[in-house]
Amino acid sequence: MSQAQYDVLVIGSGIAGLSFALKMAATGRKVCILTKKNRAESNTNYAQGGIAAVTSQTDDFELHVRDTLNAGDGMCDEDVVRRIVSDAPERIQELIQAGVAFSQLDDGRVSLHREGGHSKRRILHVQDITGKAIEQALLHAVEIQPNITLQEHMLAVDLITSRKLALSGYRVADTVNRVVGLYAYDVQQHRMDTFVAPVVMLSTGGVGQVYLYSTNPSIATGDGLAMAYRAGAEIRNMEFIQFHPTALFTHGEDRFLISEAVRGEGAILRNLDGEAFMERYDERKDLAPRDIVARAIDSEMKKSGAPHVWLDITNKPEAELREKFPSIFAACETNGINIAHDYIPVVPAMHYLCGGVATNMNAETDIPGLYACGEVSCTGLHGANRLASNSLLEAVVMAHRGAEAVDAYLQTAPEAMQDLPPWVEGDITNSDERVVLTHNWSELKHTMWDYVGIVRTSKRLRRAQRRVKQLKTEIHEYYWNFKVEPALLELRNLIEVADMIISCAMQRQESRGLHYTLDYPRKAPVAVPTVIRRKMG
Repeated sequence: MSQAQYDVLVIGSGIAGLSFALKMAATGRKVCILTKKNRAESNTNYAQGGIAAVTSQTDDFELHVRDTLNAGDGMCDEDVVRRIVSDAPERIQELIQAGVAFSQLDDGRVSLHREGGHSKRRILHVQDITGKAIEQALLHAVEIQPNITLQEHMLAVDLITSRKLALSGYRVADTVNRVVGLYAYDVQQHRMDTFVAPVVMLSTGGVGQVYLYSTNPSIATGDGLAMAYRAGAEIRNMEFIQFHPTALFTHGEDRFLISEAVRGEGAILRNLDGEAFMERYDERKDLAPRDIVARAIDSEMKKSGAPHVWLDITNKPEAELREKFPSIFAACETNGINIAHDYIPVVPAMHYLCGGVATNMNAETDIPGLYACGEVSCTGLHGANRLASNSLLEAVVMAHRGAEAVDAYLQTAPEAMQDLPPWVEGDITNSDERVVLTHNWSELKHTMWDYVGIVRTSKRLRRAQRRVKQLKTEIHEYYWNFKVEPALLELRNLIEVADMIISCAMQRQESRGLHYTLDYPRKAPVAVPTVIRRKMG
């Protein structure tokens, strides 16, 4: 086991983590980024659509605010929405200065997409690989920044707080519960390392792997959320799980995202009879917010027993589609579909978590020294349903504000604690029962998909809660009896996340935004957040 010391630890290498790290390094702080795969593997890298911001003279902040509030279905914090929307243009300019070349029209103007829930074209994009383009630009900037150390294949395991140290008998002078470091598993060296730091920024992305079908990459296992919960941080609104309406239907579990921008360019959803059905569900038809479209598709599939619906963009020329959506065109073509001539089979898939670790507008959690940014956090921007392409925007704005807050915190925070206790593994052995992990992971995914999906009932939620409780017991026993490994650590986190989602869903006895339950189909008069927190000893 090794022990290293930094001013700031950043967990995750997506747009939130990289943006924050660059800003902190610019203040002269010693920064370490830990990422559990290679540096480019993040949810950001898979983001197709783009980043929402008011950059056109035909658009304005009030329209963007209104669209965000409408999508959020009464759960947004309007002050947060206004601040993030108004900060957007300046943050966009920083991305351009970092080397992000947003797509342009033939006349040199920025090309703007329109997506569901937006009243104007305001989505800046780089064809349909926006996230990848941003990731590459920020990674290049990180690689040439001398104050940043980036360690790959490091899986963050648990936060070290002064309260945890005191409970374990370690002498702690500071009476305030604050972050003092982190344990992380070195996947290649098969060892647990200790990191000493007064600040940890969680930018670990989402929780997609808790569901059977997801557009998220395999790394989306809710690690930051689970760590924050175990440390005693406040968690909010975990029931609001956004299912993207249009993922490419295949016979495997992976779901390639068909960007909402395709519908923004005129694609029409049709049932297997070829009927355009969205007008029966919402006056905005195919450009209704994602929760409405996902429920409409779910309803059409259940009524007919169909395994998917169709997305029709055959009204556009092939050359135009290849230019605007190269990765989507190629992915469909690989599956034998020419989207200029063939309908695309699509189904909903888990896409984005709108709840998370509760933070204020400075990315601060309620544990001093612990910050969260990006999908892992809950700022109040997304409310009960995220407006398309607001997520990358939130990440860059909150990374900037978080960096300012951390710089101020470090000027008054106590000096970093030295010689933190090493990870205690005990006299345990390698497991010869790894089939348990595979079986439990599969059971968890099926349970969440079947009982905590797009349409819920109290009976389904109780059934899911019982099953997850049993899985939690089994993994707890496995965790303390065998050597840790990535699959065990990730499954432990996902089971924790599933429990949080179910607990919040059972609290919300109404239908609002992404949470729709047949037992409480009406909306409550007042929108109240769901809050959970682990009781600490």
